[in-house]
Amino acid sequence: MTNTTSTVFVVDDDDAVRRSLSLLLQSAGLSVEHFASAREFLDRYDPYCPGCVVLDVRMPEMTGLELQEYLNVHGAILPVIFITGHGDVPMAVEAMRHGAFDFLQKPFVDQDLLDTVRRAVNQDRGNRVRLQEHDAIKERLVSLTPREREILDLVTSGKPNKVMAAQLGVSQRTVEIHRARVMEKMCAGSLAQLVRMVMERRQA
Repeated sequence: MTNTTSTVFVVDDDDAVRRSLSLLLQSAGLSVEHFASAREFLDRYDPYCPGCVVLDVRMPEMTGLELQEYLNVHGAILPVIFITGHGDVPMAVEAMRHGAFDFLQKPFVDQDLLDTVRRAVNQDRGNRVRLQEHDAIKERLVSLTPREREILDLVTSGKPNKVMAAQLGVSQRTVEIHRARVMEKMCAGSLAQLVRMVMERRQA
């Protein structure tokens, strides 16, 4: 299942529904894989494969809600869109509380599903870009020496070179050299960019 193309994973135990959903999504130019059960999906699940899940609430053995819980526990970021019958709305609302992207009540308009899927895929794409950026920042931070990390902390707290030099007991020239190395290692083009990186890392 690993690829760089966003894929819509349709999980529904009803063969007719599963095939009709797949045909609709494919007709809109979307890449689709379909599964008859939550277990079948999990057997081939790859967290690095982007896209979204279109999931039936009621399924035997492992329900849609149980699959959502499994994905949440294992840190999955794939957006989940639930397909529900009229009597399943309370469960769908509960699913939303647990992070579902959206739910559509049967019978739904085809275009509503396509619009929802596209929004979910776009959200997933944005989330993965942000995660990659966070990982890159983390790697850059690890590359800093203990002294460079001290300089980073002081720089991003707004301390001028003269103050940093006095606080660390080194010359101002030494601070300037370390500061330049920090900027280079962090791939920061400006102090503002450096501060944003540190803030993003703390919020990750």
